[in-house]
Amino acid sequence: MIDPTDLRDLADRLYTAERDRAPIPPLIGTHPGLTAADAYAIQLHNITRRGVPVVGHKVGLSSRAMQQMMGVDEPDYGHLLADMRLSETEPVDAGRYCYPRVEIETAFVLGADLPGHDCTEQDVLDATEALAPSIELIDSRIADWRISLADTIADNASSAGFVVGAARVPPKDLDLRGIAAVLYRGAEPVVRGRSDAVLGNPVTAVAWLARTVAGFGVRLRAGHLILPGACARAVDVHPGDEFRADFTGLGEVRLSFRKEA
Repeated sequence: MIDPTDLRDLADRLYTAERDRAPIPPLIGTHPGLTAADAYAIQLHNITRRGVPVVGHKVGLSSRAMQQMMGVDEPDYGHLLADMRLSETEPVDAGRYCYPRVEIETAFVLGADLPGHDCTEQDVLDATEALAPSIELIDSRIADWRISLADTIADNASSAGFVVGAARVPPKDLDLRGIAAVLYRGAEPVVRGRSDAVLGNPVTAVAWLARTVAGFGVRLRAGHLILPGACARAVDVHPGDEFRADFTGLGEVRLSFRKEA
């Protein structure tokens, strides 16, 4: 573990970068020995200081497409906060972010708490009340997305916002490995994916998350929204973009961005 003073300093750098929309160099540039445990401690420090209710968690980099895009070889994880929830009807100001991108995910709505260290895929299925269509808005406070695994974990898994569509479908009514999704920018399809791109099964990603965060004293609770990871590469956002994602069996979800003044 790094020194607690250094940990707070790195957390302050990320906090200020997000607040001022001023990206910083990778944390591992000055702390090359930064571990995933160190990075999660930094993440938790900033989550706590924001003082906003936690409404869920996310897995990032769980598909091969996203790992290749970001240059990492394993998933990461982060918190979803109440003030990160976006609206399908109110355009987002892209200028609030450093390098905004969107990605499509099949969201899990938990109806019961998940176990921790020994969580299984069956536990996830038993605890899931419904699945829903979602778009995650990701962003990096690390300059030019030059992230290592430790950088993105410290930066709350590069999460910035999320929007969830209206549909709520019980998991028993879906082929959880075969949910196809298409993201449109306007009328043009820009990426396609399928739910089995997420560790072979998004249920696997949720179980992995529950086991992983348990080591840091975090539990996935009833009522939480869990984003298991993108089933296709992320897409850059520009002012004026209007996105729509269609999911087989789950319907659609929309997210738009304001035009420049």
